Amino acid sequence: MNFELKTFDLSSAAIEKCDALIVLLGQSFKPADDVLSTLVAQALKAKDLETKAGKTLILYRANGLACTRAVLAGIGDGSAKDVRQAVSAAVSAVKSSNVKKVLICFAALPDAQALRAALVGVAEASYVFTTTKSKPEGRVIQRVVVGVPDAPTFKPVFDRAVAAVAGIEFAKEWANRPANHATPTLLAGAAQSLAKLANITCEVLGPKEVAKLGMGSFMAVAQGSDEPLRFIVLRYEGANKSHAPTVLVGKGITFDSGGISIKAAAEMDEMKFDMSGAASVLGVFRALAELKPAINVVGLIPACENLPSGRAIKPGDVVTSMSGQTIEILNTDAEGRLVLCDALTYAERFKPRAVVDIATLTGACVVALGAVRSGLFSNNEELAAALLAAGESSQDLCWRMPLDDDYAEGLKTSFADVANVAGRTGGAISAAKFLQRFATKYSWAHLDIAGTAWKSGTAKGATGRPVALLLDYLLAAPASHK
Repeated sequence: MNFELKTFDLSSAAIEKCDALIVLLGQSFKPADDVLSTLVAQALKAKDLETKAGKTLILYRANGLACTRAVLAGIGDGSAKDVRQAVSAAVSAVKSSNVKKVLICFAALPDAQALRAALVGVAEASYVFTTTKSKPEGRVIQRVVVGVPDAPTFKPVFDRAVAAVAGIEFAKEWANRPANHATPTLLAGAAQSLAKLANITCEVLGPKEVAKLGMGSFMAVAQGSDEPLRFIVLRYEGANKSHAPTVLVGKGITFDSGGISIKAAAEMDEMKFDMSGAASVLGVFRALAELKPAINVVGLIPACENLPSGRAIKPGDVVTSMSGQTIEILNTDAEGRLVLCDALTYAERFKPRAVVDIATLTGACVVALGAVRSGLFSNNEELAAALLAAGESSQDLCWRMPLDDDYAEGLKTSFADVANVAGRTGGAISAAKFLQRFATKYSWAHLDIAGTAWKSGTAKGATGRPVALLLDYLLAAPASHK
C-alpha cells in the first residue's frame, strides 16, 4: 500500500477523483461555503451524522463530489485514539467494495499524533495475511492519499508514520506465519533480508557458535526440537561507532508446546505467536531502514522451538547460563526467560546505553493488564519514563509494574543459583525478577507483551505491537540513561 501526503481542504477534496473519500470531522467542525461542507452541515442538522468517534455516514456518487463514495466519519475531540477508531470504522465500511484509491481528509488542522493515528488506522483496518493461502485475496486498497491543510509542515510526522506502518506490517507478517513457515532458520532468513536495506547488517549464529559462547540455558530449551536454534544479531548503524547502541532483545520461540510441561491442547495453535517479541525487533529494523535516523541499534533474537522429545529438558534439570549462573528448571513451559537470559548476558559486549527485552512471557501479565497495555519493568527510572512516554505518543500503551526484591523470594532453590519459576501469584513480576539477575551491568527494561501481541477469536492475528512504542522511544531517546 502506497501513502501520499497532499495539501487539501474540503473544497479541493470534493474535486479529487478517488474510489473513497474519508472526511474526518471533529466536534468543532464549522462549515464553509463549499459543496462538501454543505453536505456535512445538512447531515449534521438532520442528525444523520454524529461527530462522535466511530460514527459514519456513507454517500454514494453524491452530487458535486468527484469521488465514487464519501464516508463522513466523526473523530470526537480529535485525539489519536478517536481518529484511529474513526478511520478504522470508515475503512471497514468500504473495504468490501472495489476501493483501490482512498483519500483521507482532515476537516480541521490535526496534531501530529492524530495524523499518525490515521495512517496506522487505515493500514490496520485493511491488512490481510495471504502468505499461506492457495488463492490469496490480498489488500484491495492500493493507494492512500492523506490530505491536511498544510502538507509540508506534516511531512516529518507523515514519514515516521509510514515507516512505522512498514515495521508493524513486517512484524505482523512473521508473527502470523505458522510455525512450519517461520522456523528459527526461516526467521534468520527474514533478518538477513533486512541486511539488504540501508545501514543494516546481520550475523546468524548456529548451534556450534552458541555452544562455544556457553549459552547453556538457551541450548537447553532448543534441545527437544529437530529444528536447529539460531541466534540472530542485527545491527543498525546510523551514527558514529563511538555512540553507544540501544540493544533490543526479542524472544524468538517459534513454537511453544510447553515442552515436557506441555500446554493444554485448546488454543495451542496460538503458540506460533510466541516469537512476537522477535517479530517486533524485525519490525523496528524495517522502520529504521526507512527513516535512517542518526542512532545505533542492536537487535538480538534467540530463536528456537520448545518441544517435548527424548532429548528435551525435564523438570528438575539444572543448566548453566552464559553468565555462569545455574538454573533449576522447575517448569519447562517457562522457557522464554531461559533463552532471554543468555541474550541479556550477550548484550553486555556492546556496552549499551540501554537494553530492552520484548517477550510474550507470562499469562499472568494478561490477567493483570489484559490486551490494552503491555507490562513494563525496569531497573532505571529514566528509561522507564521514556518508554512510558513513547507508549503514550505512539498509542502503543504500556504500564509500569513493580520490581520489589520480595518478589524474587520464590525463585530461591536448594539445587541451583535460581529457579526458573516461583509461585502462581505475581507471576509476571517474578519472571521479570528472574531476568533482572542477568541485566545488572546496564540500564534495562522488560516489556511483557503476552496480552498485546496478538488477538484471539474471530479477529485472530498479530497486532505488530510494540513496534510503534519502540520506534518512538528510539527516535526520542537521550544519549544515555543514568
